[in-house]
Amino acid sequence: MKAVQIDKHGGPKVLRICQLPAPKSASGEVLIKQKAVGVNFMDTYHPSGLYPV
Repeated sequence: MKAVQIDKHGGPKVLRICQLPAPKSASGEVLIKQKAVGVNFMDTYHPSGLYPV
């Protein structure tokens, strides 16, 4: 699956798209497949260090 990862502080350029293994759901859990997701301004503020996570 594709994922967005943040490895260091910085602007939107530190948001990195990478390939990860698909998660497995455990007993009593649900796995939801997403076809599209969005990145908003708050997602770019956290890696900049402007707002604590």
